[in-house]
This record gives sequence, C-alpha cells and structure tokens, in this order.
Amino acid sequence: MSETWHKRTRLVHGGTRRSQYNEVSEAIFLTQGFVYETAEAAEARFIKAGPDEFIYARYGNPTVAMFEERIAALEGAEDAFATASGMAAVSGALTSMLRAGDHVVAARALFGSCLYVLEEILTRFGVEVSFVDGTDLAQWRAAIRPGTRAVFFETISNPTLDVVDIRAVADLAHAVGALVVVDNVFATPVFSNAIGQGADVVVYSATKHIDGQGRTLGGVILGTRDFIRGTVEPYMKHTGGSMSPFTAWVMLKALETIDLRVRAQAESALAIAEALQGDPRLARVIYPGHPSHPQHDLVKRQMGQGGTVLALDLAGGQAAAFRFLNALKIVIISNNLGDAKSIATHPATTTHQRLPAAQKESLGITPGLVRLSVGLEDCGDLIRDIAAALAAHR
Repeated sequence: MSETWHKRTRLVHGGTRRSQYNEVSEAIFLTQGFVYETAEAAEARFIKAGPDEFIYARYGNPTVAMFEERIAALEGAEDAFATASGMAAVSGALTSMLRAGDHVVAARALFGSCLYVLEEILTRFGVEVSFVDGTDLAQWRAAIRPGTRAVFFETISNPTLDVVDIRAVADLAHAVGALVVVDNVFATPVFSNAIGQGADVVVYSATKHIDGQGRTLGGVILGTRDFIRGTVEPYMKHTGGSMSPFTAWVMLKALETIDLRVRAQAESALAIAEALQGDPRLARVIYPGHPSHPQHDLVKRQMGQGGTVLALDLAGGQAAAFRFLNALKIVIISNNLGDAKSIATHPATTTHQRLPAAQKESLGITPGLVRLSVGLEDCGDLIRDIAAALAAHR
C-alpha cells in the first residue's frame, strides 16, 4: 500500500490479501485452524510465526488480518487487534496492561459498560481508579500523579456529548509516563486524528459506524506494534476475545463506504441540530458541531466536524421523552448508534439505567434526554419526522 494514498483509497484497498484465485472481493477464510506440511513446520510456526503465517483463528486469521491492517492504515496506527465486540476492545485494552496496584484516571462521563469495567472489574483485582470531569483540565492535573499507569476517556462522551481535549490530557499523562487510552466511537475513524493528537491506544466498537448497518458485533484496539503484539495479543488470544473471520469480512466491506456514510450522516446531524435550536419543547439541543456546544472550538480543531450523534433534552422529562419516542415514524427506537438507520435511545432507562439517580444527574443524563443517532435517510424527512413527534408529545 502506498504511503501517498488518501483515506478513501486506503479504505478500499488497504491490507488486501488475494488467494491463488486472484479474487476481486476479499475472501472469507472461514477456518478455525491451519495445516502444516510437516511436524517440523508446525514446531517452527509455534516458536515464531512469520508475517503471513497463522496458527489458530483465536490467534489470527487472513481475513481478520486484512481488517486489522486496513483499519490501522485508516487510523494512522502501527497495528491493530480485532475483537469480538466493542466492550471486548475496551476491557482487553485496559486489562491486558494493568495489574494490582496500578492507578488509572478516567473521565466519569462514560458508557455504562465502560463504567462497569472501571468501577467493578478493575477495582476487584486491585487497580485503583480515580474519576474526573473529562472537560476540566484542572481535575486531570490534580488526579494524574507519578506512577499513574493509564488515563482513559471517551473523546466524545456517551450520551451527553462532552468533548475531551486529547492533546492537553495526553501531555499531562505523558509527563508521568502514563498511557493514553481513548474510546473514539463517537468521533469515528473518519474524523479521528487521536493518535496524531497524543493518544497511545485507540479503541472502537466496530459494531457502530465501522459496520454501520446493524449486522455484526465487533471491536478493535489500535496502537504501536509493540503494544498490540506484545501486550494485547497474548492477553486476547488466551482469553478468547478475538473477532471471527466472517465478522472481519463484513467489516472489510463496510470500510469501503464508511467515509461516504459518516460524512453524509454528520451533515444531516448538523442540519437537524440547526433546525431544532430554540424549540421551546426542548430544554437543550446538544451537538458538538453546532456553535452552541461549549466545546465547539475544540471540536473543530480536534475533529473538523461534529459527528453523527446529537442529544435532545425534552422539557417535560421522561413522560415527554417517551411520548416523543413513541410518535416517531422514521427514526426507530433501539440502543445502537452509527447505523444507516436513524436510532433514538432513552439513556436514563436503557444504556445508563443501572446508574444511581444522583450519578445520572451529575452526568447530565436527565429524564428527558434522548440520544439521536442520525442515519442515511433523507435529511428533510428526518426533520419532519422529529418535528411531528415533538408536536405530538404534548
């Protein structure tokens, strides 16, 4: 692959391996194991596999390797390890590097399952976790200390869309030798420059924009070759969180169109945010790409565009939110995001329902908050659907 290729070209051709049949579309190597010509060859491969040699699908597979190489080229990372789900990527990235006595600083505004990993799983095994307001650099500065092993945050938080300054937090973390691990789902690989801005490790739920069509679960961890192959791979191959070859093939085909899809979705998200500004039935319209967002300047500098997700806080609380959701005709109710279909979610009763009321309140997850993931439908149709549902919610 040429270093001069632009992003869309890499998304179509990066990492391609062709069999002896010289197929156009990437092959699915749907096999759990591989055959060795001799016992000596098997022994040699187990001692040290070559760059295009495979042992077992839990360790690696040609189709999975194509996906890993292509997403790494897109992200600007040296290497990648594909996982069975987005949470396998989050938990694998953190657990593979941490041990009892280590200290982690994390933003408190996180997806519910990420909070569970940090609050319940890591602490159970002796890892100390400190939580901060991810948008407050003074809190990061106070919490990061000599000996801090890692910092973790969502570059755009789920579901309230706070934006963390990657460069500023990375500078604080690197000053004490800590690794910067970011969940970059809402920023998407299309708008991401997280590694260039100081992140050491980037994780994605490939279930979201990378697949983008609601078909498969998947995740990926990206970073330096030493970290991916020396730290992540030994942990993941022994704990069983690797991606299946079929899923990797689906993700490969989806990468060919992700740039087109995500840019169209982001344009629609901005148009919807603009159309809803000032609506008296909404206490807040939150969209990182709109000038009303408190970190709008950071968003423009860090991503260029605001992403595909916005949040609507209905003034009438949960009852109003439910009436609004139930009145939608085009937008569906589900808990995924980054899909070709527009999806509405009520975080307080679904993705973040396990959090105590006081914690929801501190995070801004109000009873009226609805997360809206904008799809590929006609933007005018979406605006009319949302307007009609708002009119019907009284």
